[in-house]
Amino acid sequence: MQFGRYYEEFEVGAVYKHWPGKTVTEYDDHLFCLITMNHHPLHLDANYAEETTDFGKNVVVGNYIYSLLLGMSVADVSGKAIANLEVASLKHLKPTFHGDTIYGETEVLDKTPSSSKDDRGVISVETRGYKQDGTVVCTFQRKVMVPKRSYGEARGGEQPGRPVPHE
Repeated sequence: MQFGRYYEEFEVGAVYKHWPGKTVTEYDDHLFCLITMNHHPLHLDANYAEETTDFGKNVVVGNYIYSLLLGMSVADVSGKAIANLEVASLKHLKPTFHGDTIYGETEVLDKTPSSSKDDRGVISVETRGYKQDGTVVCTFQRKVMVPKRSYGEARGGEQPGRPVPHE
């Protein structure tokens, strides 16, 4: 199974549909909030959300959705990355609630060979996350430095660092 892509494999306009989706649980949301010290009651206090917000229930913290989508994209986009360089934009377009299932896809917007090293290049991509009903909830654009095939071959090929079993 391929994990990430070399620079030569990216084509402007290509769309990678990440699989599988992830159903967001209350536990996921609350754990992420607690780990990141985001104690806003909109995310943690069901009574507060029910009584004082337009949503009437807890809203999943947006940075969890962003992180989830970023993670979903690794196998298709940045699994071979040398570096994540920039997040140019991040938009939370609609709320996500406990029980929603998130799906993601990433489109290649641009690719530029490195001007300083001939074994790599930079790809620009946009990732879209949407719920089970197709509602887009989050989008972000980023730039990723990815290796050319020559970089990978010089460092062990498809599975660099993998040991060889012996008895």
